[in-house]
Amino acid sequence: MAKEEPAGDQLAQPWSRSALLEQMPFNVAIIGRDYDIAQANTLFAEHFGEWQGKKCYQVYKKRNEPCPNCNTMATFVDGLVRVTDEVGVDQHGRTAHYVVHSAPLRNSPDGPIEYVLEMSSDVTETKRWQQEYQILFDRVPCYITVIDEDFRIIRANEAFRERFGDAQGERCYEIYKKRKRKCNNCPARKTFKDGKLHKSNQTGISSSGEKTSYIVTTSPLTRGEEKVAHVIEISTDITETRKLQQEMIDAERLAAVGQTVAGLAHSVKNILMGVEGGKYIVSLGLEKNDREMITQGWEMLSRNIDKTTALVKNFLSFAKGRLPLVRLVDPNAVALEIVDLYREVARASGISLRAELEPNIKVAPLDPDGIHTCLTNLVSNSIDACEMSKKDNRFVVLRTKNEKGALIFEVADNGEGMDYEIKRKIFTTFFTTKGGEGTGLGLLTTRKIVQEHGGKIIVRSKKTEGSRFRIVLPRKRLADLLAESKARAEKTKTE
Repeated sequence: MAKEEPAGDQLAQPWSRSALLEQMPFNVAIIGRDYDIAQANTLFAEHFGEWQGKKCYQVYKKRNEPCPNCNTMATFVDGLVRVTDEVGVDQHGRTAHYVVHSAPLRNSPDGPIEYVLEMSSDVTETKRWQQEYQILFDRVPCYITVIDEDFRIIRANEAFRERFGDAQGERCYEIYKKRKRKCNNCPARKTFKDGKLHKSNQTGISSSGEKTSYIVTTSPLTRGEEKVAHVIEISTDITETRKLQQEMIDAERLAAVGQTVAGLAHSVKNILMGVEGGKYIVSLGLEKNDREMITQGWEMLSRNIDKTTALVKNFLSFAKGRLPLVRLVDPNAVALEIVDLYREVARASGISLRAELEPNIKVAPLDPDGIHTCLTNLVSNSIDACEMSKKDNRFVVLRTKNEKGALIFEVADNGEGMDYEIKRKIFTTFFTTKGGEGTGLGLLTTRKIVQEHGGKIIVRSKKTEGSRFRIVLPRKRLADLLAESKARAEKTKTE
């Protein structure tokens, strides 16, 4: 005896047979125009419970009336296939998230829609993971954006929105930098091109107009060998760190300024004594109508006034902080320029001045005028130290080299050298090897310029054996300075 099929010719069609429904890896239900569930597979029953004789809204959502904007009824009306996200209640009373595919069922291609086939997949666990991921995405303490090939932001986390504003659909350079065109040296552009991770130090402008420094890492969002369609940008805010670094540099510089005030007063006092002496001689010459005495006194006045002017200007230059105006410079070219400048001066004193330069050294972002001043001060001091020495074969050597990611300038001599007490004071008070001709601000200015480049100066010296001054400039910090310098130039250009 043949197995009895459900009532109605429609449900006798092949697509309604139990074996076929049971093979489908989805929750399957066949629903009539009156919302009745005509047939369902075992997976549907296991998920939503008993369905026989019930309406779809009773089983899916435990409701007592049809759902507003019912997609099943919409499919009966227009015959379109629909894919929708739904929230229902499983047989245990738990909220369930599922994706529903609704398709019309006809007895013939041109016939009326008799039923709607609904296939649903449980995505409750996926939704939970999505929610947890969204919380992580939003709450992570850095700025995260996802951008497309047109550099438009298609997604941004909470931290980014708070700092830069709601920017979905806007281009990243418009939001991060308030620019009208793409950024130079853009890490995201590199990632789109080569599919690799890139990192860069950047400076942007927040929604409130505040300068924001951050380290951005760009990574491709792709599978396998596919073309990179999206890039995720993860940015760590280092604005406060940069401020602290600058404050530390300023504090060290101002501390040095404070420590030099006493020395400045002492130097001015000595100069004023010369001014008073010149004034006295001029007055005496006028009283005696002695032209030679007047000339002598005026020369004393002029010389000491010039020294006062130079001292005050140098001190003001030292005390005033500024950001280096960096550009890509050949370190060897700067060193050779200094050697050429002082070679004849050294030779006239019987001192050998030479350069020992690392070949093929890479260009570096430097303030050429500032580095020129530093090396001028160091080479000049070394020549003076050699002049004070009585030994034979006196020399000064200027070196360039790369060491552990840093650019090194080194000035060494075999001159008089310094004892512990002098070495301890050279950066904290006026110090000069030029006697009455120097202002004592050369080494202080040198250290200030080096610090403004993010570097440090190291001194090794021994009495009668000579000295070695090493300027150490980390190339990473120099790269940051170049980026800042370009950002300032761009801002000036737009203003």
